[in-house]
Amino acid sequence: MTYFQYVALAYAVFFVVLAWDFAVPRLQVRRQLREVRNRLARASRNVAGAVPSDEELSR
Repeated sequence: MTYFQYVALAYAVFFVVLAWDFAVPRLQVRRQLREVRNRLARASRNVAGAVPSDEELSR
């Protein structure tokens, strides 16, 4: 491996990590916003007179 190949590989790894650091937080925020929107949609679909239960399953 020549010095040029070593430096080129180091830069390639750096840019891959930089792209990862750029993309992953945006994907996490997008997922969390989608979960909040879905939660709000479920809450708005609740029947006005019904009180949501704290228990997941009740019989």
